[in-house]
Amino acid sequence: MLEAVDLSKTYRSGVRALSKLSMRVPDGELFCLLGANGAGKTTTLNCFLDLVTPTSGEALVDGIAVCERPVEAKRRCGYVAETVALYDSLSAVENLRYFAQLCGVRLTRRDATRALSMTGLSEFQHMRPVRQYSKGMRQKVAIAIAISRGAGNLLLDEPTSGLDPTAAHDLMELLARVRDTGSAILMSTHDVFRASAYADRIGIMREGALVREVTPRSQDRGAVEAIYAECVGAVPA
Repeated sequence: MLEAVDLSKTYRSGVRALSKLSMRVPDGELFCLLGANGAGKTTTLNCFLDLVTPTSGEALVDGIAVCERPVEAKRRCGYVAETVALYDSLSAVENLRYFAQLCGVRLTRRDATRALSMTGLSEFQHMRPVRQYSKGMRQKVAIAIAISRGAGNLLLDEPTSGLDPTAAHDLMELLARVRDTGSAILMSTHDVFRASAYADRIGIMREGALVREVTPRSQDRGAVEAIYAECVGAVPA
């Protein structure tokens, strides 16, 4: 479970990135944060990852306050950045085993292959150097790393950015499967279409505040787009 309680962040420059943000993502839910650039989506993720220290309020991971017990909180999280950093000369299996070991988890080759197969990567792809991988394939490796180390919470920052429609579809299908295993997933995105299709809830952010929550299943896509446009004052891309 991921929870933000009155989370605020003001930088020394005076820029207010978050303003009393409160939200909760329980196990088995995919929650998408929508908003324009600078709305506070990435800052929210970074507070859960202990990459940004909030000015006030707190971020909780499975009830653990990130600021008080950051190492324990981070053990319970997997993170997928917009651009995934892997060791290009190593195969997917080698990357997976290496990063798992950094987290204190020793994986056999068979365990690594099983985790990669869950993401839809073929056994042939498992052994290729990841420098030959597309962006979508690299993101699948990052998700496999989170799965293999038993992280029950997954945070993703613009994971579909730059992906072709097929790769974006495959990635969202993978996230839906991970969600259905009981993981709490928090994802920032500009992709209104896929957020509407896959998210259990959508939170719309503007100027650091969560201004609206939408349950896509109770709305059609056009209605979600209209709500988004109304909240941010612009037509979504």
